[in-house]
Amino acid sequence: MSDKDNEPEKRKQDDNKKMDQLKKFYRDNTDKVMTTDEGVKISNDENTLSAGDRGPQLLEDFIYREKLTHFDRERIPERNVHARGYGAHGVFECYETQSNLTKAHFLQKAGQQTPVFVRFSQVAGSRGANETLRDVRGFATKFYTDEGNFDLVGNNIPIFFIQDGIKFPDLIHALKPEPNNEIPQGQTAHDTFWDFIGSNEESAAMMMWIMSDRTIPRSFRTIQGFGVHTFRLVNAEGKSVFCKFHWRPVLGIHSLIWNEAQKIGGADPDFHRRDLWENIEQGFYPEYELGVQVIEEDQEFDFDFDILDATKLWPEEDVPLQMIGKMTLNKNVENVFAETEQVALHPGNIVPGIDFTNDPLLQGRLFSYTDTQIYRVGTNFKQLPINRPVCPFHNNHRDGSQRYIIDKGQVAYHQNYLAGNTPYTVPGSQGGFVTYPSLVEGLKVRKTAPSFLDHFSQARLFWNSMTDVEKSHILQAFSFELGKVNVPEVRQRVVNLIGHISRPLATAVAEQVGVEPPDGSIKQSDVTKSSPALSLMNTKFLPDTLKVAVIVGNGYDGNALESLLQSFKEVELKPFIISERLGEITADNGDKLNVDATFLTTSPVLYDGLLVVGGDQTSDQFAYQTGNFITEQFNHYKPIGGIEEGAILIQQLGIANRPGVFTSPTGGGQFTRQFIDGMAKQRFWDR
Repeated sequence: MSDKDNEPEKRKQDDNKKMDQLKKFYRDNTDKVMTTDEGVKISNDENTLSAGDRGPQLLEDFIYREKLTHFDRERIPERNVHARGYGAHGVFECYETQSNLTKAHFLQKAGQQTPVFVRFSQVAGSRGANETLRDVRGFATKFYTDEGNFDLVGNNIPIFFIQDGIKFPDLIHALKPEPNNEIPQGQTAHDTFWDFIGSNEESAAMMMWIMSDRTIPRSFRTIQGFGVHTFRLVNAEGKSVFCKFHWRPVLGIHSLIWNEAQKIGGADPDFHRRDLWENIEQGFYPEYELGVQVIEEDQEFDFDFDILDATKLWPEEDVPLQMIGKMTLNKNVENVFAETEQVALHPGNIVPGIDFTNDPLLQGRLFSYTDTQIYRVGTNFKQLPINRPVCPFHNNHRDGSQRYIIDKGQVAYHQNYLAGNTPYTVPGSQGGFVTYPSLVEGLKVRKTAPSFLDHFSQARLFWNSMTDVEKSHILQAFSFELGKVNVPEVRQRVVNLIGHISRPLATAVAEQVGVEPPDGSIKQSDVTKSSPALSLMNTKFLPDTLKVAVIVGNGYDGNALESLLQSFKEVELKPFIISERLGEITADNGDKLNVDATFLTTSPVLYDGLLVVGGDQTSDQFAYQTGNFITEQFNHYKPIGGIEEGAILIQQLGIANRPGVFTSPTGGGQFTRQFIDGMAKQRFWDR
């Protein structure tokens, strides 16, 4: 991507109010004298003060004490969930005014830009978990609007496991490693998780989603995001509508396959964060469109599901998705701890024009997220640079651990005479937040609403919407996960639950995991409709930013490869040169090529496709290692191309005429087009 191509994004970054604010807190230590935190210059940072060069160390060494005591306290408690995360800065741009829906300031004008920070994460694992495990991914966005911070805190799946926040500790206790042995890390394939699922029918639909390819995404750049909950939008006239938020990646929604995901976890446990970091550094900025689904207040009860139930989605065929803006992530963090770890995201952070509903899971999160951030980061977490709004903020909050705002004056209360009753409040007509006056009535009870009791219709809708390939992956996922469950009764209970969704699926899973198929008392849902939006096969397929492993040896055809690499650059395919050793390799015309990785230091699972060029001066070991690359890529249904000696190697393996395998003795325009089109398709499931 050229500098010219990047000009619009660079302007957005330069105009970013949040980045301007953060720059005030940056510190560059390059070429600076080392000092203590008190500013005393340090003459020796290698040796502790001691009584003689072999004598005891002295407690008076304030430099040693400062260094070690700070180091001992460098970590803060990791998040109970979503501990493994990675973030980036960007900008959101509104397509056109949404004033008919909301008075939220950042959605009022076409072209209006708002700074954002996004944190992608995993739900189950600790901070050290491998990134390609099967898990729900968090997709949380902080909008730094001119009226305050709005946090859209969601996941890459539009629904959740439970309906009421009081059950959240139970879900997470079951999901986390089992307490008696702290096994397994960041995975759902164990007894307690599936015992919870089998014991809670409300989790049936979410169970189908987590067993799909949605929970093994290819990258953060190719996942959807969902606000999950039902919110309200309120316009300047006070009219309210119900709303769900969606993020949709411009590159399309793409996932790994299970065997590939497991191998990537060994080859590169930082696969997702590396992908995000590298692409932003190279100027390939991830983009996501923001969409909303809207239901009028008088339509609240017009559907065969309760719109406040977080275990239900709103099918796009029934409630169309309207795209209202686009987010571009165009800057990596300067310091992961200070920004990504200390960012405090909270669904309760809203601005005028956005409000809550009676969604019981959302109501639970409104308490829990504030509570956990105060515990994890501290009383004054909102004063940290990454969490500060870009608009002015004034109030009577005082003191507390690590407070660094110095409030002047003698008054810290409201109402007051001494400070002229400031800081003062303002009415809604002047921007003050006014809660939407929704009618609330009813007896105080602890019970589930009758409209929340259908647990299988949408699970069946999801199953009906899958292609045969996706259905086979779900079957394999259930077979793997339940195959790791030791207690037969737990496996049986889950199979019985599946029976309410698809009896053929339940029967196939039962056969794989050694239990009985559901008996006649278990009735399968009679839902027959499907929703094409739920299938990953109905997405964009582009070559942009896909990684091609290019295997090259000495004596390669320099002219043919140069032509191919130029064509890759034009469509933003990213080639990585792989050979037997690092350094330079030489073409038949004398051209030189730098090697990016060797067979030893990389793995075929880290690439989206393979081009084998070879060379006429390679060894038998080169041919053997290339064969391993070809086989792995073929088994994962990825595109494979070969020219010159590479074409011969592919033919020797007997796969030259299979779908997605392209060979040519010399390369050329037709071969190049076929291979690029194959890369865009990404998988050839008909092998």
